[in-house]
Amino acid sequence: MTETTAQTTPSRSSARGRRPRDSALTKEAILRAATFEFCHKGLGGARVEAIAQRAKANMRLLYAYFGDKNALYVAVLEDVYSEIRAAEQQLKLDDLEPIAAMSELINFTFTFFGDHQNYIALINNENLQRGRNMRKSRKIAELTLPLVASIENVLRRGVAAGLFRGDVDPIQLYVSITAMSYFHVSNRYTLSAMFDKDLGDSDWLALRHEHAQDMILTWLTTLKGERKHWAAGSRAIGRGKPAR
Repeated sequence: MTETTAQTTPSRSSARGRRPRDSALTKEAILRAATFEFCHKGLGGARVEAIAQRAKANMRLLYAYFGDKNALYVAVLEDVYSEIRAAEQQLKLDDLEPIAAMSELINFTFTFFGDHQNYIALINNENLQRGRNMRKSRKIAELTLPLVASIENVLRRGVAAGLFRGDVDPIQLYVSITAMSYFHVSNRYTLSAMFDKDLGDSDWLALRHEHAQDMILTWLTTLKGERKHWAAGSRAIGRGKPAR
């Protein structure tokens, strides 16, 4: 081997050193491309060829890394939910005063879905699949456990401080927060047509954000005595009697 050849030809060890990095970058590119395709076309409409082309990767590598189209779809779901859960953990709810912590969670959830409408399309598609692909993933359920534990801790601290009602189920609460943050985005166009109002307008969204905060926090901070009076009135109205 000449000196020139030695200088211009990469050694086998350096080539081996680049492979893990190249492999990780290629997998990430495939995952990003697959996220785009599945969000815009759903599981049925997305094509593996289009994903490989968008990722600038060959089909052999795609199948080597992810197995098949369905496995790649599950990997995308896991990646999306990993992103959501990681961002929620950055809120550090356990370090905040209870009302501030709950307000922060509502703010985050409302803003996240507004900023990631492509994820809503993906989640809607998985609901059309009746969640059967998510059930193949243990990771997604495991990722959710710290969130539930954190909400439980915030609720426990809020009850101890006399701030929150004591009968709140953390999963019920999170589903309500998600519903208040999600529904107007996933149904934006039908609701806009129905009410002849643009639900994507920034002023309308600001009011919706405030409404979501008020609805959740007012309900959460309605203590037992106040709730009993309201419930009695509600039952009386339900029986056709005037509330007293």
